[in-house]
Amino acid sequence: MRDLSKNKNFNRVSDIIDSLTINPSPDSVAVLEEIGTNSPIDEVREMTSKALVKRNEHDSLSVVISNRGKGINDMSTFVAMSTINELLSLENKEEAMKVLESTISNDSYEQDVKENARSVKALMALS
Repeated sequence: MRDLSKNKNFNRVSDIIDSLTINPSPDSVAVLEEIGTNSPIDEVREMTSKALVKRNEHDSLSVVISNRGKGINDMSTFVAMSTINELLSLENKEEAMKVLESTISNDSYEQDVKENARSVKALMALS
């Protein structure tokens, strides 16, 4: 993995992600999902997933829990584990547990997405 933290443009991306994290508009979640979680750069996907978890809202948590290829379901173990760690560190886990349960019980999600949600729910129950 490259260390992009010394790249000036990467620092700008980080600032933008941080700004979208604190922006109360639901549109900011859509921007983070569309641009950040689809980035070809692992570090950008990681920062975006963490930002979505920090918002701790139903829509932002759904992006990183219920979507194939994003957050806990990212193909990069680095991104997936970082997202899981962020979920585990939430002070209030209530909304995340609701999204996890909804994902597990919804037949429209693929089995691997449901299994990942089940595993993360078990970890969160223990934390």
